[in-house]
Amino acid sequence: MQKYLFIALGGALGSIARYGIGSWVASRLGIRFPYGTLIVNITACVIIGFTMSYLGRHSDISPAMRFLIPVGFIGAYSTFSTYEWETLIELREGAFGIAALYAIGSFAAGLGATWGGSFLGDLFS
Repeated sequence: MQKYLFIALGGALGSIARYGIGSWVASRLGIRFPYGTLIVNITACVIIGFTMSYLGRHSDISPAMRFLIPVGFIGAYSTFSTYEWETLIELREGAFGIAALYAIGSFAAGLGATWGGSFLGDLFS
């Protein structure tokens, strides 16, 4: 039962963080390009890369952290489904260049950020 509480707590925090960051970015950069979702996705990649690498090397850390951070927080914070939806909307509107830039940019930057987070997790382990 305890793991579900950690997942729920992480999920609540992740959802709030996702909304807050997405709204903050949109208010500064506008909504024509989905910058907020892009930034959330990239930071989620860094967080999951770091967390999974770090926790993988530290078995002495409470297993509850595995439920709180990667499952709960990142599960609610990461917006991959939103990313896909926004790409589809751009395609439907005929904005093929924006759709391609967003899809390819998210993938490339996300992979790089995941690698960077994993590198940091290994470095601090």
